[in-house]
Amino acid sequence: MTPIIYPDLIRFLQDELLVSASAIDFAIKQRGDFEPLPMILWQYGLVSLEQLDRIYDWLDSSL
Repeated sequence: MTPIIYPDLIRFLQDELLVSASAIDFAIKQRGDFEPLPMILWQYGLVSLEQLDRIYDWLDSSL
């Protein structure tokens, strides 16, 4: 994930998907160097599979 869209991704997660700031902070702390934030959110049950699809659709349209 590129740093340029990172703040926009956080804003999308909070504004569109209503993911809490604490859930996002938790996922950021859990991710390793190469683990994408959306997958961490999904693996820990912080977003649904449908939301994960929406995140990747948004990322595709943002690039």
